[in-house]
Amino acid sequence: MITLTITSLEDLRNTARTLLDLAEEHRVFAFHAPMGTGKTTFITALCEELGVGDPINSPTFAIVNEYEIPDKQEVIYHMDCYRLERMEDAFNVGFQDYLSSGSYCFIEWPEVIESLLPDDVVRIEMCEREDGARLLSCDL
Repeated sequence: MITLTITSLEDLRNTARTLLDLAEEHRVFAFHAPMGTGKTTFITALCEELGVGDPINSPTFAIVNEYEIPDKQEVIYHMDCYRLERMEDAFNVGFQDYLSSGSYCFIEWPEVIESLLPDDVVRIEMCEREDGARLLSCDL
């Protein structure tokens, strides 16, 4: 288990780069954290580190946002399962195709699709300390 700490907004990009370096062979990341912990903010930093230049938004209502990595001719899928009520919803959206695409998949609220996640998924637990810092525990 690896623990990373974000003590300020200035730490975001460095921590994102560290996680990507540590998990360089992995493409699917599942973020488990309470509301307001900073999942979307951290995923934004991950996307920026990977070269996304477009605005990055929460996919809460879209369920899946797709971002292009221009230099690599790749895409990133940013998913939010908060509004999915059952596994059938995930199948209807095509989650199994996204997860098996070989593209980066950053998933918020992955609990409802747990059985769809690949064996090599990077599970990340985020929590907020009393001082406002965020702790990321990763199962690499």
